[in-house]
Amino acid sequence: EPDVTIVSSLKDVVVSEGDDVTFRCQVSHENARDVEWKLQDVALQNNEMNEISVEKGRIHTLTLRKVTEQDIGTVTFRVGPHTSTA
Repeated sequence: EPDVTIVSSLKDVVVSEGDDVTFRCQVSHENARDVEWKLQDVALQNNEMNEISVEKGRIHTLTLRKVTEQDIGTVTFRVGPHTSTA
């Protein structure tokens, strides 16, 4: 299985309270396994507040819905041993 690397990293985002915010990270290969999103070191699951998806097989996206002050912090995307933060 090829080593999946991060091709395009996360970008820092400033957003107003109550808005949605989307983070994108592109990886080198489709169908990457061992992928994880975190906010402030807490693993995120796909639910009504966090939308986690994959576009075109290689672009992993995280949308945080209606952010609040408690959502301030570091977002981390990890694939295997590689990480990107914003």
